[in-house]
Amino acid sequence: MAVYTAISDDELREFISKYDLGEVIEYRGIAEGVENSNFFLRTTKNDYILTLYEKRVERKDLPFFLSLMEHLAKKKFPTPVPVRARDGTCLRALCGKPAVICSFLHGVWQKDITFKHCYQLGEAAAKLHLAASDLNFQRKNTLGPSGWLELAMNTKSRADEISRGLANFIWKEVNFLKKNWPNDLPTGIIHADLFPDNVFFLDETLSGIIDFYFACNEILAYEIAICINAWCFSHKLEFCIDRCEALIAGYNRIRPLTKAETSALPILCRGAALRFLLTRLYDVLNQKTGALVNQKDPLDYIARLQFHQQNDPNTDYLTRH
Repeated sequence: MAVYTAISDDELREFISKYDLGEVIEYRGIAEGVENSNFFLRTTKNDYILTLYEKRVERKDLPFFLSLMEHLAKKKFPTPVPVRARDGTCLRALCGKPAVICSFLHGVWQKDITFKHCYQLGEAAAKLHLAASDLNFQRKNTLGPSGWLELAMNTKSRADEISRGLANFIWKEVNFLKKNWPNDLPTGIIHADLFPDNVFFLDETLSGIIDFYFACNEILAYEIAICINAWCFSHKLEFCIDRCEALIAGYNRIRPLTKAETSALPILCRGAALRFLLTRLYDVLNQKTGALVNQKDPLDYIARLQFHQQNDPNTDYLTRH
């Protein structure tokens, strides 16, 4: 989450008047994240999250995200639910940008991750994949291999400002993954951004998953690769095999990975690391002046990618369980 667009009191009151949400008691910007403008909203009826869509989110994709959230909620998956206005719509405009109000999920994200959190995350990822498996609409992953190439081109001239030799490092990895990316694994709808700050816990129990705005049709095991990168490294960027084993065990309890999926995890992990290296790099190089946002460090994902590069893709270094 983040805040790029300020909302005046009058604009907010006019927007809220289209809903049956009562009177506004409090609203404030949320600085965490990098993609959209988000506000905590408290009314006389309940607490909500108001989101204005910015940057990479295209308006044409919003019905996919919102329908997915509604579908998952009906399946009892712990996700925010889009709130519909009196006219029955949930997607409206505020400050000239698409905007949605969603229900508020209680819980906090974990900064001190343990294998117990990772096991529950694995279970939740598998439940999400199964719950979404009967949907017949699709969205292409715009931040897949073709998107990596575009981001690499857009950051090439300035990448070395962040780390000497980074542009060449990125291009070598883009070319490697282009030649080695799997194309015969099970696919479906994935969240594609299951970072710790998008997963809430209450009393050490997973209570909700938020921010579905990268959700897409993709290789299902790629979700696990994203989670390995996001959850299975320590603050010192040391790989934590116990977290990785727990994550995969939790996933396998609900939806067992195939042998081909398990074998592909090292390559998928390299792709996931490159994806977040590139988007973080692009965001750092194109930071909007005055935005209320916690910028993410691309150097963290250089270290993760280098770790994956040092391991033989034909070994089972991620799955010793």
